[in-house]
Amino acid sequence: MRYIAPVRAKILSMLFFGTGTMGVAIGLGVAPPSVTMIITFMAVVNIGLGAFFAYVLLTQEERSPDKRKRKKRRESDRDESGGRK
Repeated sequence: MRYIAPVRAKILSMLFFGTGTMGVAIGLGVAPPSVTMIITFMAVVNIGLGAFFAYVLLTQEERSPDKRKRKKRRESDRDESGGRK
């Protein structure tokens, strides 16, 4: 899986948990009986997405520097740069 910046994963998990909690509260308390089930189900999906992003945040490894972009020093460069032989 692709690396996700920790700040972005935190924001996404908080967003999904918040909207899920609000959706459950509205679905079970405020909504008319005809749409209660739909709103509550969508809120549970949001809570599941929040849990997924929290899992990604907690289990992903740190980003390692890209080895392709680092320039390798050759042996001849080290000798000419003032190093003693």
